Order: sequence, then structure tokens, then C-alpha cells
Amino acid sequence: MTHQAPLAKAYRKLPMHTAFWHFAMACFLGALATDVTYWKTAEMTWANFSAWLLAAGLVMGVVAGLVSLIDWLLGRLVGIHRPTILYLIGNLIILALSFLNSLIHSRDAWTSVVPLGVGLSAVVAVLMLITSLAGRLRSGSLVEGEVL
Repeated sequence: MTHQAPLAKAYRKLPMHTAFWHFAMACFLGALATDVTYWKTAEMTWANFSAWLLAAGLVMGVVAGLVSLIDWLLGRLVGIHRPTILYLIGNLIILALSFLNSLIHSRDAWTSVVPLGVGLSAVVAVLMLITSLAGRLRSGSLVEGEVL
């Protein structure tokens, strides 16, 4: 029983927003996959899937932002240094570009995805990779010599 107390204390200090943000990231990556599939097949169903994935990702991204504010108020996000700022600003840019991408996906037929929708989805995917690395640097889980 005494061995579980430090473990429970460690879990309480983990930020909660990451679970919501990972769901949003999965939706944005799914939107890239369905954009590419629509580009190759011209089947409108894939464009609809992209629009729904973007909408779900935006909702979960906003929830992640609100929960990260709670994390900050509870002291789970400590220290403002370069990786943290890159992480926060990068995530805000991802949400803004995804919102713009969602507006582009509201067009009709081919122009709803090709070429700007696919391009924005690809840019968001690259930004997610960069912010993920910044998040690992921020949390201290990326140590020297570690293989990604």
C-alpha cells in the first residue's frame, strides 16, 4: 500500500491536455490521408470524411486548449522556456491552419481538397511533428542519445 502513494502522486502531476491533443492530431493526420485518397480517386465520400475529421480535430483541439489552461492553473505546466513556447505557439498555428483548411473543405467538389486542402493538411502534419518534438523536449522525455 505504501508503494502506491508515490506512483499516484506522479500520475496526478501529468498534464491532462495531451490525451485530447493526441486525439486531435490523429484526426488531422486522418484528414491528410483522406485528402490524398480523394485526390487519387475523386470519390466525394473521401472529401466528406476529411471535412468531418477536421471538424472533430478542431473540437478536440479546442478542448485540449481549455484543459491545458486548467493544467497550467493546477501547476501541471511549469516553466516557460523555449521548447514550451514553441510547443504552445505551434499548436495554436496548427489549430488556425486546420480551421482555415476546414473552411476550404466547405467548398464544392474538386476545389474543396485539391490542391490547397491537401497542401494545408501536409503543412499541418509537418508542424505536428515539430511540435511533438518540442513537447518531448519540454517534458524532458527526449534525452541525449535517445533514438526517436
